[in-house]
Amino acid sequence: MDILVCVKQVPDTSEIRIDPVTNTLIRSGVPSIVNPFDANALEAAVQLKEAHGGSVTVISMGPQQAKNALKECISLGADKAVLISDRLFGGSDTLATSYILANAIKKLGKFDLILCGKQAIDGDTGQVGPEIAEHLGIAQLTYVAKLEVKGEVITVQREHDEGYEIVEAKLPAVVTVVKSINKPRYPSIKSKLAANKAVIDVITAADLPEINIEKIGLKGSPTKVKKTFTPPRKESGVRICEDTGSGCALKLFEKLVAAKLV
Repeated sequence: MDILVCVKQVPDTSEIRIDPVTNTLIRSGVPSIVNPFDANALEAAVQLKEAHGGSVTVISMGPQQAKNALKECISLGADKAVLISDRLFGGSDTLATSYILANAIKKLGKFDLILCGKQAIDGDTGQVGPEIAEHLGIAQLTYVAKLEVKGEVITVQREHDEGYEIVEAKLPAVVTVVKSINKPRYPSIKSKLAANKAVIDVITAADLPEINIEKIGLKGSPTKVKKTFTPPRKESGVRICEDTGSGCALKLFEKLVAAKLV
């Protein structure tokens, strides 16, 4: 089966800092990584390839540096990687991004299954995967913790707070996966060396003649980020230390009365 995986190169959120004056992200010196949920999607795709045969293609939309993330995906078992990159795509929100990705997928050919992480850790919207399905007019299965393919039918377990929901759909379909679906493998030295030599194809706006320029970039994005800021720090609490429990209760009551809370 032919599988496509959508990945995003994101800043390592453990290293993220925000400028206290401008309230914008400080990206200088912050390492970029493959979005962790997308790594789970890639592992699921490689496991399906190992079980059923076929190929795994990985795509990503971003600047040229995103090729590093795509090469990492090749070292982990992807057969081919394609970068979607053009200045016209800059500033695209999730709707514009999914529209661009859907058009790129159409250009690349037909796929039995499209896998995505449930969300990107830099935006946390969880919207791109389902929107791709809508643009392509195919089924979508979200928050998947387990999947199985038999013939032209895919059966999944969708993760909920209180359990799992079992759902079936006919292929082709878009599936977004959660972290618990698997544990991504590590690349070998041999696979990393081979991936470094891989040629990453690039698709630009000019390669997508059917795309509507009015629907991409900042102009084509109905949502825009007005401001990024850190939440104000809360004042530290008060510790009450008395010799007895009743003494602590009395002290707490006195403080609540003083604060006019009781």
